[in-house]
Amino acid sequence: MTIAPQPEVPRAPLVVEFPFTRSLGPVQSAFLTGLRHRTVLGVRTTSGSVLVPPVEYDPVTADEIRDLVEVGSTGTVTTWAWNPEPRRGQPLGTPFAWVLVKLDGADTALLHALDAPGPDTVHTGLRVRVRWAEERAGAITDIACFEPDGDNGDNGDSSPAETQVSPHTGQFGDNVTGIVAPARLDYTYSPGGAQSRYINALADNRTVGERCPSCRKVYVPPRGACPTCGVATTDQVEVGPAGTVTTYCIVNVKARNLDIELPYVYAHIALDGADLALHGRIAGIPYDEVRMGLRVEPVWSEGGRYPDHYRPTGEPDADYDTYKELI
Repeated sequence: MTIAPQPEVPRAPLVVEFPFTRSLGPVQSAFLTGLRHRTVLGVRTTSGSVLVPPVEYDPVTADEIRDLVEVGSTGTVTTWAWNPEPRRGQPLGTPFAWVLVKLDGADTALLHALDAPGPDTVHTGLRVRVRWAEERAGAITDIACFEPDGDNGDNGDSSPAETQVSPHTGQFGDNVTGIVAPARLDYTYSPGGAQSRYINALADNRTVGERCPSCRKVYVPPRGACPTCGVATTDQVEVGPAGTVTTYCIVNVKARNLDIELPYVYAHIALDGADLALHGRIAGIPYDEVRMGLRVEPVWSEGGRYPDHYRPTGEPDADYDTYKELI
């Protein structure tokens, strides 16, 4: 028996990145502003426990809590894990330990980085202190990291002194009211056999899906298995190139690194012969003339490896009954 060689499965680095903007309530505002002023604030619950970082609602009773208190800048490691290869954006560029630190006066632990020479110098019970960032902006990064507290003995194992937490108003005169937290995920993407065949066909300006041997639906892009029947899709079927707009949205928000004039239209397009609509941008027509049922065809990118957008074919609009199951 001869087994046909499988196509090479491509691999490529992929980055998903976006800024997450959020406003802050009075508790989080006070906490982050306090860090700017080298002050660590917690919040006292109805039972008397002090939570650091502070939250706005008691995790046990769900009561709103606003009783802010100042805790110490030294604390004790409750657990830890060594990070031998720091990644982009992490607190330190050299190997360090991730630690949970219960600050003096707090009843919960704060997650941060510990600057230590090696894993043999880190242990549960280690006494540590905050190392403040030279420039502070009202963010958790105002704590640059923790470091062993040399004032508590050579091995940092001495018991913490009794710390009296003091009430705090949470007002500093320049309180932070909102933050922008960048989110980024770097990974290597491998699409698998079914989508590799789909991608390789795009390089020839063809769109190829796969048919379920049970329900006979053709999926584009193929997933390798029918989500309805749960069986492998092995029969390749060329679809399109033309298709029908089943539904769409008008985009008015500028995306980073995307040089497209606003507004523009992004649509679900059911290619002829496919039983699943794919996503595509509509161009070559005013945005307010795009409609359900519009017949479109692909315009291939420079180099022809994928459709850059879809444009009207000039055909009459498709009847609603022909695509209503694909919306």
